[in-house]
Amino acid sequence: MNLRALIIFGFLFFSFSANCQEFSEHYYIRKAEFEAEPDTQEEIILLGNSITEGGNWRTLFPNKNMVNRGISGDTTAGILNRLSEITSSQPRKIFLLVGTNDLAKGKTESYVLDHVETILRKIKNESSNTKLYLQSILPVNPYVGNKFSKHKKNQKLIVTVNRKLKELSAKMKVNFIDLHKKFKNHEGVLNKKYTYDGLHLNQKGYHKWKKELNPFIRKKT
Repeated sequence: MNLRALIIFGFLFFSFSANCQEFSEHYYIRKAEFEAEPDTQEEIILLGNSITEGGNWRTLFPNKNMVNRGISGDTTAGILNRLSEITSSQPRKIFLLVGTNDLAKGKTESYVLDHVETILRKIKNESSNTKLYLQSILPVNPYVGNKFSKHKKNQKLIVTVNRKLKELSAKMKVNFIDLHKKFKNHEGVLNKKYTYDGLHLNQKGYHKWKKELNPFIRKKT
């Protein structure tokens, strides 16, 4: 095979491999970084998407072994794909927040619920002593920023899914934390003082989140 043919073959192989990736490049980089880290004792894991990734959890809870397992753009399928790394340390607690990206990609209410249930069941099976906390999907605000329109159109759907997530948590005996209620304003959208783009949180938003999680983080059992 001559040099030109090799170059073409290499380009086609690279293109094929990239197209076969189910998740983003950022996802695979973060996943590899997580897998390279050693397991530690008494981990408290924050598991989710960019909203979780954006939190400086070790600074917010300096006396706890906080582990950030958020990946920007992640979905329920993405979390299922990397769950073995999450459970390998047999963490003390896991706080799960996921679903807004699924809905933005057009996934149905039942799809999200089925995948969240599978995530919870796998954690229970693989790390039975881990205390599980399922957080509601945060509200969005279509009046702040001009990006993420596919996310911000789902205000009513998020409310519906959250109601079903609460029912699911009760069925599975998992603690439910209603962040939506704490972050919405009187119009039912994400309070603008907690966001810079209508979807993600600003510094005040993360301190608000800390306040809501604090009783569960500090709880010994």
